[in-house]
Amino acid sequence: MGDMTIKIPRTLYEKAIRWIEENGGFSNVDELVQFLLREFISEEGEEVYSPEEEEEIKERLRRLGYI
Repeated sequence: MGDMTIKIPRTLYEKAIRWIEENGGFSNVDELVQFLLREFISEEGEEVYSPEEEEEIKERLRRLGYI
């Protein structure tokens, strides 16, 4: 399938970078955007994450102190 490019305003990109720096959990803006899109676009009951992705998310939440 491959990756696609999405354009966002520079100010929003810079805000996303600052948010990642302050909150952690994501390596870059691409990861943050992919996570947000999966969360908001997925259908209820639809499997959104592979087992590997799910484990990575759990690890991020552990590092942030949520679990």
